[in-house]
Amino acid sequence: MHSQHPFDLTNESAYGRWRDDKLRQAPQRAEELIVEIQDPAQLTPAEQGQMRQAIQRANMVLFACQRPFTDHASLSALSAQFGLKRLDNHLCTDEDGISNLQVSDQGHKRHYIPYTNRKINWHTDGYYNPLDKQIHGLALYCAQQAAEGGGNKVLDHELAYIRLRDANPDFIRALSQPDAMGIPANDVEGEVLRQATFGPVFSVDASSGTLHMRYTARKRNIIWPDDATTQAALTELDDLFSEDAPPIFSVRLEPGQGLLCNNLLHYRDAFTDDPQRGQTRLYFRARYYDRIV
Repeated sequence: MHSQHPFDLTNESAYGRWRDDKLRQAPQRAEELIVEIQDPAQLTPAEQGQMRQAIQRANMVLFACQRPFTDHASLSALSAQFGLKRLDNHLCTDEDGISNLQVSDQGHKRHYIPYTNRKINWHTDGYYNPLDKQIHGLALYCAQQAAEGGGNKVLDHELAYIRLRDANPDFIRALSQPDAMGIPANDVEGEVLRQATFGPVFSVDASSGTLHMRYTARKRNIIWPDDATTQAALTELDDLFSEDAPPIFSVRLEPGQGLLCNNLLHYRDAFTDDPQRGQTRLYFRARYYDRIV
């Protein structure tokens, strides 16, 4: 008896229907996903409808506030209207569970790339989290942009899944194994801040039937099986990332703009700040255990 969800490798007909529908809806330009909003804390029905339509097509929406905000509460209020409420509190968040992504040499932040001006390779957020604390929803907001650089690339993880499955279903089988990707323990100056985590790259939520992806393209401190199929699957992903064309979109947010998404693949360019001109990159980031509903 086949399961009905399209991510069952034995159910080609369900996958084929879902795949065709997904590709038919897929945007060809990032501009198709931009929605202008007045008040992030209280979206109009039309604004929320447009945002949901974009998310349904691409697992993401780009929002542009007509009146930019500078507080975390507005980002929380926006996210809550899409069912995102359970924040991932970690070492570098503020007390409200939201992170200020900016260059910092303070405390734990000095150990982590998001708080530098260096590039961040392709990843989904929280790939190192325990399996019971996976990140399913993500909100990013640009409060200030860098003088140069600091743009992002984004890729709907469901389209990455299609690319791999169409190339070879065994790629999906390999990356769905419970030990497909391992992250060593996080040991900083002799203190273990996070235990080692092993889990699949691709998994399916049992209650919603939706696809989840945990992945990083970083090469250091990642444990991959050395079998030929897994390695070929990773090469296929690298090839996809290098194409740098739809379904990959390049997005450089301006102050007042943001991204709301189901935790998808993304990349950050290196950047240069210019404090004298007030051009120092500051993003608010909220990571959620919830998926957008």
